[in-house]
Amino acid sequence: MRAALRLQFGRTRWALRVSEAAPRPRCVGPGSAPSPRCWSCGGALSGVDAVPHFCPRCRALQPPESRPDLFRLMECDRSFRLDAQRLQRRFRSLQRALHPDRFGRRPAEQRYSEQHSSLVNKAYQTLLHPLSRGLYLLELSGVEPAQETDSDADSEFLMEIMEINEKLAEPKNDEALGEIETLIKDRQEELTEEVTAAFERGDLQEAKKLLAKMKYFANLEDKLKNKKIPS
Repeated sequence: MRAALRLQFGRTRWALRVSEAAPRPRCVGPGSAPSPRCWSCGGALSGVDAVPHFCPRCRALQPPESRPDLFRLMECDRSFRLDAQRLQRRFRSLQRALHPDRFGRRPAEQRYSEQHSSLVNKAYQTLLHPLSRGLYLLELSGVEPAQETDSDADSEFLMEIMEINEKLAEPKNDEALGEIETLIKDRQEELTEEVTAAFERGDLQEAKKLLAKMKYFANLEDKLKNKKIPS
């Protein structure tokens, strides 16, 4: 019995010595993550705020983020009111800096540059147009956009949409199409001003309703373009 106890005690002391000698994981604090490293030289990328990221040590282009902030990427304020000229200048600057031909002898960076270029094109198109910009702002705020099955639109508005649809269904008439085009443009401008005001006073639900109306006119605009295509 005593021999069995001595054997068990010896095993326990051995286990304690092993656990003390084993390397312990470094505590990095609750919720913290390891600093990102450059895929090329292994240098730390912490503190690199520019987008897209270039390693400050070896200047290697880093892969794009999985879900980047498109406003930050295009150096725009996160706002529905946007400077289109500034957006265009940033777009052209990134196009030049990230063109795949600049990385022809560096396959990995060329692949990343193609991914960045695609992302920049998406960001430009998203932020350039009021409808997609507004929907993206709703997404960033965690607000689901209105679905086609939603019936928030008032009956007067729906009647207006129905009447325009009926006119578009009529035989092609250039004068009538011109009038419809002017009407759609004016209504889109009015809705854009209303959406701007809604976002600036923080009324996201009102912005959501107005953007749903803009969707109707965007669909009418597409139908109009198809109607104008020579048959």
